[in-house]
Order: sequence, then C-alpha cells, then structure tokens
Amino acid sequence: MYKEIEANKRKTWFLVTTVSVLIVVLFYIGGLMMNVDIYASIIFGTIFSTVFSLISYYAGDKAVLITSGAKQITKQQAPDLWNIVENLTIAAGLPMPKVYVINDPSPNAFATGRDPEHASMAFTTGILRVLNKTELEGVAAHELSHIQNLDIRVMTITVILVGIVMLIADLLLRIGIHSDRKQGQAAIVFLIIGIAVAVLSPLIAQLIKLAISRAREYLADASASLLTRHPEGLASALEKIKENSLPLKKANHATAHLFISNPFGSKKAENSWFQRAFSTHPPIDERIQKLRTMGI
Repeated sequence: MYKEIEANKRKTWFLVTTVSVLIVVLFYIGGLMMNVDIYASIIFGTIFSTVFSLISYYAGDKAVLITSGAKQITKQQAPDLWNIVENLTIAAGLPMPKVYVINDPSPNAFATGRDPEHASMAFTTGILRVLNKTELEGVAAHELSHIQNLDIRVMTITVILVGIVMLIADLLLRIGIHSDRKQGQAAIVFLIIGIAVAVLSPLIAQLIKLAISRAREYLADASASLLTRHPEGLASALEKIKENSLPLKKANHATAHLFISNPFGSKKAENSWFQRAFSTHPPIDERIQKLRTMGI
C-alpha cells in the first residue's frame, strides 16, 4: 500500500508536468497561428498552465462535486450512511471525509480531494436505495481506499488538466478555421496542425486516464475487503450495480474515471473489445470474480 501511495505521488507530478508541457505547446502553436511573438506565447502558456495546475490541485474536487450535482449532507440528514463512513474511517485511522449525495437513480459513488485531510465521498440516491447496509459498507470502503492510497489526488487533477487541454485544442481549431486566408500556405499549415491537435486531444486525454491504470480499481477492491473483512459485501454491491445499470444524468467523460462503476452504464461499456480496451474501469464481472476468490 505504501508503495502505491508513493507511486501515486510520482504519477501526480508526472501528470502535471506532462499536461503543462502540452498546454505550453498548444499556446506556442496558437501564437504562430495568430502571428504573436513566440516568446510571449511560451511565457503566457507557462503562466496559464501553472495557474490551472494550482487550481486543479486546490479546487479540483469542488469543480467535480459541482459538475456532478452533489449536495453535502449532515449526520442528521442521512444517519445510516454517515455512521457507515464514520466507522470505516475510524477503523482505517483516517479523518472523516465530507459526505455528499447526488440525486440520481443510477447506483454509483466516487471519492475526490487532494489528500485524506481534504477528501469528500459522494453517493447517488440510486445506490442508497439499491444496496443494503453490508453492500453499502463495501462501496464506502472502496472509496475510502482511494482516499487512503491517494488515488483521489491523481484522478481529480486529471479532470481539470485534461479538460483544459481539450478546451485549448478546440479554441485552436476555431482560430485555424477563422484565420486570414490571405496568409496562404502558412494559414493552411497551421489549420492542419490545429485540426490534428483538436482531433488527437480526446485520444490523448483518454490515454492519460488509462496511464493512471485501471489496476487502481482492483487495488481499491482488495483494500476495501481487508478493511471490512467481508469481500462478499462489495462483490454483491457490484453485482447489484451492474443489474441496475443506468447512465448517470450528469455523466461526462472528464469525471467518468472517478466513479466506482462506469457512469454511462456498465453493460454498454463492456459490449465490445474496443469499448473494454478504452474503458476507464475494468469489467465488473472480473472484479466480482476476484473478490469472491479472496481468502479473507
């Protein structure tokens, strides 16, 4: 576990550095397209990437919670859920995270934040309705494991930085389309570059998410089982999540990798080899099988 935490710290720095360099490159290309001084473009790109890296680190979780429609709750509003999370945090020796509920019939949950001291857990009304106490405990333990392993830091920063890259790429494409045609071959070359970057950005974004590794879901499942000493609880929860699979109302590709199950519907995500290869989650059936073969 400690090795995984250290690995996630390295992944965070690698992710921030890689995406920051990509942002500077995009600003450089944009500067060429608009005949802006190259050095000014690089400096502005560096400042821009630095500012948004800090925003993603310190406020990325707030952006994720807002876009997901999550509402913070108190112990009085949902005592059963609160007690489950509180008991697990005590057992794990972690601070109590903020607890949120998303009004959505799709059964799902996620954790976000930059560290255990600044963490939040969100559960949909659908998952609270479908799961019993033991199953909900397994899901909460899974999300708490993401917090303990610092998966949440990497996953949350990914949401903001990848989103910024795609936004800049789209802007670059628009600049290329509306560039002065009198510039001749130069305008055509930059337009082609802009289109190429805009088309490749979603693929780059997906590859960055996959680089975080779907293995973290297996690790969180295993860690949750060790915490609860009852892997069948999480296995049964995943089974019900699959059976009641519904697309989340506010699902988007930027935040999809945060959830315990694919928010676009797990059945649809596992229909073909291509979808499975580029999914942010491992197949639920495989996760259930691994949980049920654990010797705890």
